[in-house]
Amino acid sequence: MEKLKEALELMDLGALSLFGASGLITLLTRCALPVLAVLVLVRCAVSMLTGKSEREVWGWLSLPNGARIELTNWENIVGRAASADVCLNYPSVSRTHAALTRDPRGHWLIQDLRSRTGTKLRGHALKKPAAIHNGDIVSFGGVECVFIPSTVRDEKDMAQARIRPGARVRPGATLALLTEFVLLLGIQHVAAAGVDVHPAVPAAFLALIVLIWACYAITRGLRRTGFEVETLAFLLTAIGLGVCAGSDPEGLWKQLLCLLAGVALYFVIGSYLRDLDRAKALRKPMAIVGILLLLVNLVTARSIFGAKNWVQIGGVSFQPSELVKICFVFTGAATLDRLFQRRNLIAFVAFAAACVLCLAAMSDFGTAAVFFAAYIVIAFMRSGSFATVFLSLAGTGIGVFMVLTARPYVLSRFSAWGHAWEDAQGGGFQQTRTMAAAASGGLFGLGGGKGRLHRVFAADTDMAFGMVAEELGLIVAVTAILALVLIALFAVRSSGQARSSFYAIAACAGVTILLTQLILNVFGSVDILPFTGVTFPFVSKGGSSMISVWGLLAFVKAADARQNASFAIPLARKKERRRKKSGGEAE
Repeated sequence: MEKLKEALELMDLGALSLFGASGLITLLTRCALPVLAVLVLVRCAVSMLTGKSEREVWGWLSLPNGARIELTNWENIVGRAASADVCLNYPSVSRTHAALTRDPRGHWLIQDLRSRTGTKLRGHALKKPAAIHNGDIVSFGGVECVFIPSTVRDEKDMAQARIRPGARVRPGATLALLTEFVLLLGIQHVAAAGVDVHPAVPAAFLALIVLIWACYAITRGLRRTGFEVETLAFLLTAIGLGVCAGSDPEGLWKQLLCLLAGVALYFVIGSYLRDLDRAKALRKPMAIVGILLLLVNLVTARSIFGAKNWVQIGGVSFQPSELVKICFVFTGAATLDRLFQRRNLIAFVAFAAACVLCLAAMSDFGTAAVFFAAYIVIAFMRSGSFATVFLSLAGTGIGVFMVLTARPYVLSRFSAWGHAWEDAQGGGFQQTRTMAAAASGGLFGLGGGKGRLHRVFAADTDMAFGMVAEELGLIVAVTAILALVLIALFAVRSSGQARSSFYAIAACAGVTILLTQLILNVFGSVDILPFTGVTFPFVSKGGSSMISVWGLLAFVKAADARQNASFAIPLARKKERRRKKSGGEAE
């Protein structure tokens, strides 16, 4: 009996020691994680948003008075409007008179944009898009200009003079901080689980560290120096793995596989966008694939809590609407030669309407709202018309009214909006639990795996913000929000320097989808907006969502025109070889 008592005492001491070690680890990591997250965010922000914008010059128009106007994009609008890329302030020139466009091989085209006084090339009226060469005289409403494209030597000198990303804020040091964040987050979850830790927990966080550095090695191998967008995405992904580890440790295997698939898709789309002609050719097939996916979803999916947005094949379930987001961006993006063709805008409006109607028929109104927000941005960027936006908003308002009238359970969600605490056991159940959990987490959180919100249904998807705030604290939760906002600001800034309107529209549409999901998830879960049940990009658990958001990130990367920043933009040496093969402008 005495030996048994001694053994029990030793076990108690060991358990107490283990508990004390776990508590100490949790305490230390609770303080360290917010600091590391903020440092990663600040370093990325300094690298992405500071410094002067360096324009690329691809040619010139020499005016009758001898002055030269730079062509700073691959697509340039010539006109009298102040917003035109080439502003010719002459009464005979229309506000949007003509367009000068360049392809990746260095070939230039000119087309008239239904101007009042017409455009002439080499003395002949321009009826359709025509090739324009070095020294050609082009007349815009009687204003004669000489076209001078840049040479290979000009482009080499320009590339050497421009500042490469990473000169001020070293990406390697930022990744070292991110690695510490991922490692400490993994240790925190392992310590919280103790001897019952699932093997997927340490494996997932170690695999993420390997993946981060592997992606960085790939980009450096491609001689690219910009890695801020990926760093922020990996920071969010690490927080997302923590959400999954706290709610469903076994589900980390699937989440990790989908993360690998998403990162692979990111590189595939980015590489595909290197050839603008190839990317443009993919618009119609993507539209067809998108509609087919939604129709299959509509026909075959089972209704779960009133929504039919999941398809199950061979025991594996996925959400087709997540993949359709990528198709939607591909279809909506357009090059300058198509922006002024009304039939192309009408075709896109019809495609967008079909997508939103299918989602409404599935009762997936949260995703429908995300698609509609992206449509508004694309429609405005393609048309520049506020009338188009207002008509779309009016039509949507009528549609929402009809839906609320025909679907009472949807109306019940809206009726709980702003009154969650009045019906805490009914319509406001999830929102009240999220707010209580976020409040209990304080600034530094309770520690990974030590929250209680994961016991509520869909906490790791629709209420991911609440789980992050409870376990990692308000500082990390707000940092996650700011990381997505920073990606959006960077995309908007980059779109102004993007070489093609295709890249600019695609980047803005992609971040619109991400931001709309963020707003609906965060504000919906705390009862500021109606609770719609959409995911927090990169953070919420879900394989389809993880693949989708990494695919959308590729469009943001393609718009980054900083020197040697994006693998979606060929290097100067490769462009030179391509131009020689195609017989482009020589030195």
